[in-house]
Amino acid sequence: MAGGGTYSDPVLTGKLTADYVRRRSSLRGEIAGSELSEREADVLRLVAQGYSGKEIAAQIGVSLKTVESYKTRGLEKLGIESRADIVRYAALKGWLQDL
Repeated sequence: MAGGGTYSDPVLTGKLTADYVRRRSSLRGEIAGSELSEREADVLRLVAQGYSGKEIAAQIGVSLKTVESYKTRGLEKLGIESRADIVRYAALKGWLQDL
């Protein structure tokens, strides 16, 4: 790809990401795709977009501790652990399309 970047087919990326999330969830004995609450999804979406906990708290009008609680519960439901995992999940869900 021009400019030294790497091209990844969006369909293939989505399938690989879905498989990755599903396997991580299975390994933890959790239900893959557990339903996130609206706030958990909002927080994880903003984390994936690069916002800090403080910025998220200010944006949605809650405390930093509440943001961390939403983030922790969302991660547990999805069976993921890191910011990189959140970004992969967000890409799968299409949360990063408008950036």
